[in-house]
Amino acid sequence: MAEASHHESPAQRYARLASGSPRRLRVDAALRALDVLFAGLFLILSLPLCLLIAGAVLLSSGRPLTYRGERVGRGGRIFTMLKFRTLRQGAEARLGAFLGEELVRRTRAEYTPIGRWLRATQLDELPQFWNVLRGDMSLVGPRPIRPRFFDELGAQLPAYWQRLVVRPGLTGFAQVRKGYETSMAEKLAHDVEWIADRSVRLYLRTLATTGVRVIGQSLRGLFNPSE
Repeated sequence: MAEASHHESPAQRYARLASGSPRRLRVDAALRALDVLFAGLFLILSLPLCLLIAGAVLLSSGRPLTYRGERVGRGGRIFTMLKFRTLRQGAEARLGAFLGEELVRRTRAEYTPIGRWLRATQLDELPQFWNVLRGDMSLVGPRPIRPRFFDELGAQLPAYWQRLVVRPGLTGFAQVRKGYETSMAEKLAHDVEWIADRSVRLYLRTLATTGVRVIGQSLRGLFNPSE
């Protein structure tokens, strides 16, 4: 095997070395097919709701209708993640230095008139089904993270590069098992478990668990968005 280029970044080097076995490649192909099937179906079914939300965002806080943020994808590729905008313009710059619970606390002061409700019901994430269709994301995988935070966490947690083996997800093991208060090291352990054991069965189980959880959280958020 030829030696790796000295110009490769750690992310590129890890992604190259982590290329899968034929069995793993078959599993990943099956998961991608399910992503396209489910994301396309969800987008079609949610289109009327998306149009209503877009209109509500426009009337309550103007443009832009969506938030577009850079995130680190599979193999270290940077992509633009979409959400319905829930924060005031310029909020990302004001919140950029914070993570975890501190970020959640400071975000509360930045919500638009309907932003808190959209976030509480998780309807702001509907545009990410388009990211899944494009191949930027999967329905199941580690949550996408900003490049700057990825670099910082990669320096603190050497195994953090393992997240680059798969596409980031709308949901994942860390999200269905833990909350915001969980440390990054604990979340990484759950993400790595998914990467190592990923299968169609685990994928479907995670989606089902997420569906039940999202319905419960959305109903609570609908009537009490301040929580």
